[in-house]
Amino acid sequence: MADAFHDREQAFEAKFKHDQELEFRARARRNKLLGLWAAETMGLAGGGAEAYARQVVAADLEEPGDNDVIRKILKDLADHDVEMTEGRLQIKISKMMDLAREQIMTEASE
Repeated sequence: MADAFHDREQAFEAKFKHDQELEFRARARRNKLLGLWAAETMGLAGGGAEAYARQVVAADLEEPGDNDVIRKILKDLADHDVEMTEGRLQIKISKMMDLAREQIMTEASE
């Protein structure tokens, strides 16, 4: 009986670890997609867009939550005379998260 409980506990811990890893990867992917979208919106292309996307991914490591990413993108868009509200950006972030999760899950099943 104790072995069955221990096995279930280990399986639960493994699933939790796997889910956390997928969520981390999806969040990083979301930030890259968001960075590429913002770069395109600002008129950046090619290597400049890729470099900007990496800056957005790095910005997310500054503090927990999305505030650091939101602050960066809103400032950068404003610096390029692109009108954007925090609410509209939140919607874009949500859509990019859905897309990132979908991409990660598709890759995981291949």
